[in-house]
Amino acid sequence: MKIVLWMLLFFSLVDAKSIVEKYPSYSYVFHEFDVDKSYIDDAEFVDFIYKNEKNLGQFYLRSLKKGETLLPSMKGMLVNEGVSDLFIYLSMVESGFSNRAISPKKAVGLWQFMPKTAQQYNLMVCDSYDERYDPVSSTSAAIRYLNKLYRQFGKWYLAAMAYNCGEGCVERAIQKADSDALSILTDERLALVPKETRDYIRKILLIAMIGENSILDTSDTLKIDNTLTEVEVDAGADLHTIAKILKMKYKILQKMNRKMKNGKVPTRKKKYTIMIPMDKIYAFYLRYKLMESKEPNKPHLISHYVALGESLESIAKKYDTSVEEISQTNHLKDDYLYLDQVLIIPVNKNMFESILISAKR
Repeated sequence: MKIVLWMLLFFSLVDAKSIVEKYPSYSYVFHEFDVDKSYIDDAEFVDFIYKNEKNLGQFYLRSLKKGETLLPSMKGMLVNEGVSDLFIYLSMVESGFSNRAISPKKAVGLWQFMPKTAQQYNLMVCDSYDERYDPVSSTSAAIRYLNKLYRQFGKWYLAAMAYNCGEGCVERAIQKADSDALSILTDERLALVPKETRDYIRKILLIAMIGENSILDTSDTLKIDNTLTEVEVDAGADLHTIAKILKMKYKILQKMNRKMKNGKVPTRKKKYTIMIPMDKIYAFYLRYKLMESKEPNKPHLISHYVALGESLESIAKKYDTSVEEISQTNHLKDDYLYLDQVLIIPVNKNMFESILISAKR
């Protein structure tokens, strides 16, 4: 029996090593989900990767194609509210980035809200109108729910698991195990949470590793792995400027902080944390000066489906905004629009409240 256990341990370590080499992004992914790095050695996680990486890799590509017009805005909304943009992979697992997705249990939309939970987070669900289908409203509700779960459990992977099986399920599992370690909560023999939830969190982590691997340049990632530290910066800080004062390449700093859209620190909160190389810590505190933050002129976002004959100019006029703001928010390369294209429109407070009132009538 002891020989068998030693053999299993040996092969799990070999597998884990090859996975580290194959997915150097795991360190960043685990950091964002508050998962201990030792979980990469977990034999059941290793087994899950080898059994599912091919199918989930194909699923990732299909989902990415469906969600390419929504992703920039979804990431921005997540980061602006203090949630890692890697939680887009939770939405990917839930719906494959189809905002028309409906589950057998009647969960709906990008984030698969059930009617009761949707109403708890101010999504209107009735016979004539269902906000769960709206990408902006549903993402905003999901962010509030995830932040609530994080405040309750204190770790992002626990928030993700509770999103799947419910707060009570996770609380009971932690109490029974007397531990919130992921390796224990996902142990197949203990079965502390449902099989669906055990595979759910593994699936999110693996798809995130696949996705972030495709984004990061492997050679740079290997150089910075395990040498990062967090520092505090002011809202609106520019990573280009920070890279210059640290005397490092912007490309590398930006890869350490993929959640910062367009190399800019968000402006919703006064201060944010970014990742920098440990050996740049003294340069940061010697040279960096906090930058003045400015509140965005149009902090509210709504979604708009392009109708026949509409242009950026007509849409901008309709919502009292500008073509430039719409183009920048949606990362548009030109003025070309197509029927039923989803655009995220930045609007001022008065316009947002007016649209909200109209929707509730």
